[in-house]
Order: sequence, then structure tokens, then C-alpha cells
Amino acid sequence: MATDVRIKEQLPELTRRIVETYQEVPTIHYLGHCPLPNYESIVAACEDLKEILYPGYRRRENLHMGNVTYHVGDLVDGLHDKLTVQIGRALRHSHASHAAGTSHDVSHGMSEALTHCVEESDFEALGQAKAVEFLEQIPDLRKILAADVQAAYDGDPAVRTLDEVIFCYPGLEAVTIHRLAHLLHKLQVPLIPRMMAEWSHSRTGIDIHPGATIGNHFFIDHGTGVVIGETCEIGSHVKLYQGVTLGAVSFQTDGDGNLVRGTKRHPTIEDRVVIYANATVLGGTTRIGHDSVIGSNVWLTRSVDPHTTVVLERPKLRIRGEVQSPESDYQI
Repeated sequence: MATDVRIKEQLPELTRRIVETYQEVPTIHYLGHCPLPNYESIVAACEDLKEILYPGYRRRENLHMGNVTYHVGDLVDGLHDKLTVQIGRALRHSHASHAAGTSHDVSHGMSEALTHCVEESDFEALGQAKAVEFLEQIPDLRKILAADVQAAYDGDPAVRTLDEVIFCYPGLEAVTIHRLAHLLHKLQVPLIPRMMAEWSHSRTGIDIHPGATIGNHFFIDHGTGVVIGETCEIGSHVKLYQGVTLGAVSFQTDGDGNLVRGTKRHPTIEDRVVIYANATVLGGTTRIGHDSVIGSNVWLTRSVDPHTTVVLERPKLRIRGEVQSPESDYQI
């Protein structure tokens, strides 16, 4: 069937109407401003970082101690350049946003401030300093991630080798990106840690805010649907199963009805806690004491002491058999 030229002639008018909305709804476009961090560049940096953290498991094969220095050196050099530019962009945008105001509708002020690409500071130089400070932490990070790999091996009898964890486990993928994003978060780099976290979330189904603090030897088994909030604090040797939510019980608002930000909204999980599938633990004052176990499907908004087990009361299933068979109740 041939294209109807008369219908296609309507497209310029449609284009005009779309562009008009850029003035009517200015809060969701970014036109005439300095460049934001580039999503593809951030993803590429994450892939390069994983190549450094787990050499031989990713893109480059046939690595050995004779050639790995050159390979890693090339990656580090490229990451320095990528991150310098991207962090500089994020810092410039954050500076301009604050200069324009912090209310929920600052589009007009931002437009004027950002159009001129704020030149008061050398943001690329600051970006370089933060990029180098971030990269300097990679050696220590590898030691932490090695403990996370071991945690998966120790915590899952289905694992045959450590290699299997590194190749296959979405929990390790999510924790790896989280630990990288958390380092940038601590360096007060805006935007980029969230970009990294949401990229990881889209790949693994595991949602960890880069602000969350997570101790050593951490394992997320299966992982799909896990949510860990921004102000969550997790100790060492903690294990989570799929569907666990460590969230906020409510959101405080100020006198104008705006959300109060920067408060402790998410729970604290102490050392050697296990939280089973689909459990929900909420609240900034909620603390799960060390060596405790939280059972599946538990909804918890209060603290529990160390060495505590929290489970639902034993449910009762009603099983219907064939028509001639009576219904029976079955205690799980």
C-alpha cells in the first residue's frame, strides 16, 4: 500500500504543536544549556570499570600478568578522560541549578543561568580532581568485592565456583555498580551515581540508591525486586533474598506541603542479619539487631533486638481436591 502524501503533509503542523509545548511545559526539556552528563558515556565507564575490577571475565580474553598492566593502564587512562568530562558536566549543572534556586519550578531561572554555561569556576578541573580521587579507591574496592563474591559462594549451595558468581549472579552485578556509585556519591558528584544505579536497576531488577551504606561480605540471593533506600545502613555479613524492601514508612512534609529531604528515612540492618523473600522493613528509626532473622512476607516497622527471629504466624492453606473429595485444611 502506497504512502498517502496528503497525510504526511500534516507532519509540519504536528511538529509546530510539539515545539510549542517546550514553552508551555518548560520543566521537562533541557534546551540551550551546557551539556548534561552523557548516558552512553556513563554506561561505557561502568563497563570499563567492571573490566578493571574483574579482568579476564568480561571483554578482553587471554589476559595474564605479562600484559594485564598495559590493558588496565589503557582503561584507567580512558576512564580518567571520560570521568573528567562527565563529572565536570554534572558539577556545572548542579552549580547552575542551585544558582537558579531550589524550588520545584525554577525553569526560567535555570534557563538564563545555564544558557551561559556558568564560567565562575573551572568545573572540568574539579571534575578531574574528583575523577582521580575516585579511581584511587579502586584497589581497596577490589578487596571489598572479593568478599562479596565469597559471600555468594558461602551463602548459596547452588554455586559451584567463584567464577560462576562473577559470570552469572545479578546480585553481584548490582552490588558492584552500587559500590562504585556510592564512592562517587560520597565525593558529592551529582547525577552520575543515580544514572549508574538506574542503569544497574534496569539490568538486574535490583534497586539500590547510591546513598545507601553497605558493609562487607554482602549477598543478595536471586535479587529480583530488592529495594534498598537512600539512607539505609547495612552492616557486614548480611544476606537478602528476592523481593526484600528496605524502605521508608512515611514522608515528612514542611509547612508548605513539600517533602522534607535529607532525613534518615530507611532502616538500619546490623551485622549477620538474614532477611527472607518479600519481607518489608520500613522506617528511619527501625533497627534490626545483629544476628537476627526476618522471615518471608514479614511487614516490620519497629526495631528488634539482636538474636531475634521474626516470622508470620503459621498460615493455613485450604486445599480443594476432586468434586467427590471433601475440602481439607492444611497447616504449613
